[in-house]
Amino acid sequence: MSPEEFRRHGHAVIDWIADYLADPEGWPVLPSVKPGDLRKSLPASPPEHGESMESILADFERLIVPASTHWNHPDFMAYFPNSATGAGVLGEALSAALNVNAMLWRTTPAGTELETHTLDWLRQMIGLPDKFFGVIGDTASANTLYALAAARELHPELRIREEGMSGRVDLPRLTIYCSEEAHSSVDKAVMTLGYGLESLRKIPTDSALRMDPRALRDAVKNDVRAGRIPIAVVATVGTTSTTAVDPVPAIVELSERHGMWLHVDASYAGVAAILPEMRDVLAGCERAESLVVNPHKWLFTPVDCSALYTRRPDLLKRAFQHIPEYLVVSEGAGVTNLMNYSIALGRRFRALKLWFVIRNFGVDGLRSLIREHIRIARKLAEWIDDDPEFERMAEANFSTVVFRHCPPGMSATELDAHNARLVERVLATREVFLSHTRVRGKYALRIAIGNIHTTEEHVRHALELVREAARAEA
Repeated sequence: MSPEEFRRHGHAVIDWIADYLADPEGWPVLPSVKPGDLRKSLPASPPEHGESMESILADFERLIVPASTHWNHPDFMAYFPNSATGAGVLGEALSAALNVNAMLWRTTPAGTELETHTLDWLRQMIGLPDKFFGVIGDTASANTLYALAAARELHPELRIREEGMSGRVDLPRLTIYCSEEAHSSVDKAVMTLGYGLESLRKIPTDSALRMDPRALRDAVKNDVRAGRIPIAVVATVGTTSTTAVDPVPAIVELSERHGMWLHVDASYAGVAAILPEMRDVLAGCERAESLVVNPHKWLFTPVDCSALYTRRPDLLKRAFQHIPEYLVVSEGAGVTNLMNYSIALGRRFRALKLWFVIRNFGVDGLRSLIREHIRIARKLAEWIDDDPEFERMAEANFSTVVFRHCPPGMSATELDAHNARLVERVLATREVFLSHTRVRGKYALRIAIGNIHTTEEHVRHALELVREAARAEA
């Protein structure tokens, strides 16, 4: 493609993106497609000869966009919404153009130093002390796995790096602890790292769905008595189902007493700490060994961008550093080579888009958006509390509200089925996308507010759609 062709098609792409981001409601939030529809419309074999960009872009508009779920839509309120903001998209585009691999400082000095510097900015924004070192990964799931791999290096005498875990009769069983509300990525990390699910303890929660420190203490005590080694505990600040906040100060006391690695999953709610009035959500985290927070969840940065912080970068490095001859460099020990802190050798220049977003919005601009989302969520909680046919299932700690419709006279089983049907009725309108969970086994609806375009009116409309679905069920 010549520079002239690229410029022409690039202008067309930027124009399309500008129009799309200016009016994300131009498409229904959910596509009207069935599984397999898109593939049926695509050629079975790749083209033998190159096709024009005009044709490719036309098919993008004709085939791909109508089959997409629009996460940029203000009525996307499922899971944890995010936003592809203009600054983030431009940063992503320039990252693709530079096409650097930030594995070594030498392979991209800018990629390496901007990543460490931008994460230092984010560290200051959320109030972590300067002893924390940060690296960017793709997701919190991967970063939790890396943290639990580093936890093994608290016990170098076990020689897990050198001898592994398989078939070793000399190796005591290791145990890891998390709340029964913790994200499934903890289970996956435990499986992947070879600890085995039998080594994962799911700790009961209190009435607010927070990990119970007393139950944690008892579980650790029992494992120690059985000859096991408690190696790590995962606390959550903003659980996926209900956004509960585990009592980190109490958990860190216990983890320090038993020499465990404390990893904090703050992937969703951690960014709320940029608000002075919400800074205490990370209380105790300054003593954790590691913490993950995702700018691609609630900091208006396009997927993917997950920040892993640790105050033990030496152990994270020991868990993953392995340097073949072709990657030996002469810059010296004082230079950071990011490949040493994860399984990945290929590393995209993710810091660029985060740097763009922070600079374009400023900390004050980001605070105002997050503060508004929290305000809207609290308003939604008030509307639900004021309606006798609705029941709120958890505290609205941040920007997510969990609730269910409770018409009189229904059994617990009937209520579950009823609310499941409400979700399907609402999704069938293609006007709003909300998701569900279970709270203490009870089926519940979730409305999560995190898109930059979502207003109070969008949320009011979503609740009205639930009411309409309930009326249709009556």
